Amino acid sequence: MSDGLFDGVLAAGPVAELVGDRAWVQAMLDFEAALALASAAAGVIPDEAAVAIERCCRAEDYDIAALGADAAGIGNPAGPLVRELTARVMPQAAGYVHLGATSQDVIDTAAMLVTSRALAALRADLHACATRLAQLAEEYAGTVMAGRSLLQQAPPVTFGLTAAGWLGGVVAALDRIDLIRGERLAVQFGGAVGTLAALRGNGIPVLSELARHLGLAEPVLPWHTERSRIAEVAGALGQTCGAVAKIARDITLLAQTEIAEVSEQGPPGSGGSSTMPHKRNPVAAVLAAGSAAHAPGLVATLLSAAAHEHQRAAGSWHAEWRPLVELLRSTGSAVHWLRVCLDRLRADPQRMRANLDRTGGPLLAEHVSIELMSVSHGAVGRQEAGDLVAACCRQAGPDDLADALAADAVIGKFLDRKRISELLEPTGYLGSANEFIRRALRDWQSRL
Repeated sequence: MSDGLFDGVLAAGPVAELVGDRAWVQAMLDFEAALALASAAAGVIPDEAAVAIERCCRAEDYDIAALGADAAGIGNPAGPLVRELTARVMPQAAGYVHLGATSQDVIDTAAMLVTSRALAALRADLHACATRLAQLAEEYAGTVMAGRSLLQQAPPVTFGLTAAGWLGGVVAALDRIDLIRGERLAVQFGGAVGTLAALRGNGIPVLSELARHLGLAEPVLPWHTERSRIAEVAGALGQTCGAVAKIARDITLLAQTEIAEVSEQGPPGSGGSSTMPHKRNPVAAVLAAGSAAHAPGLVATLLSAAAHEHQRAAGSWHAEWRPLVELLRSTGSAVHWLRVCLDRLRADPQRMRANLDRTGGPLLAEHVSIELMSVSHGAVGRQEAGDLVAACCRQAGPDDLADALAADAVIGKFLDRKRISELLEPTGYLGSANEFIRRALRDWQSRL
């Protein structure tokens, strides 16, 4: 992990190290080593030259700060790195370093490698989140709680269904990440203007070998100024952060003192306050939300930079580097903290039921109106039934809704006091909740 002041909070988890400066330099050197080996395999350079070049492609041997400082000279760090690599290689092989490539080939391919490695780590954390959510969905399938619409109590749901809904967002993010990793992370190799003219007819064989060596997809043609791959990576990471943010927001709301339906039980000292000794904040959920909140702006920056002119762009390409790194880092941090949060998460079924019972039944009003329509056989229509029940809800106190409903001339004609009490029982109005949970769990299991 980096040692920045805020990194323990906003750059947590394994992804941060995988997108750091050393990781980028190693990815650029991996390109140069693979290019040499691919060129040798295609008969373009001698085998011994490729071996010599590969031997010098170790990031720990390079001064990263110096490379960064020298990058200003040509506008990117690939040039200084290639110059330094060439100086390290034995004289007989030096002339074959970076043969046929351009700086953008190096950095774009490095971006794909860094992204691939980061997504692998991010996916592991995201998969762990999905596994935990599936456990919660199954464990709490019968735990009734208030549904909430516009932050107000609505008809009942179960905590299992809530967790299953969270699982759906995580699974969708996993699917998108798997698609990106499997199909859209491609090597970049086009030379100065995307023709590979410097390789004199050997460009495609070298490209194919280069992709094979690096474990990246082989593109149909160079994508120097066709940036859909970057846009898709950005979209997948933004989608992931959206799924994380939704879960984290729900948890922070459910953990409020007045609601207290869930809590985080972390190690001693976690969730504390510098001022208030009583505080037990759901800190992991808070940090997941905070990390995820960076994504929309970073995604927008990457999308807005997609207009690359002609064969090589002036500025738009450069504008991608930092937001891509930050988006990978922020998403990795968000997913890391969500995993921590879910590992710590504890539900309180008794509190859920108590909150459900606080209003004395109005959130089951829909159940009463639907039953009234049914048993009246059309004598009371949907709108009239809703209006009658709503009037009783407005008039009744928190403990006498059933009496008010039974006393209504129209409602009482079709529903007696006993039946009304049954209709106001939350566990009797869960619809297809259990089947939806089973469907979500089956869908998740099918991916395993």
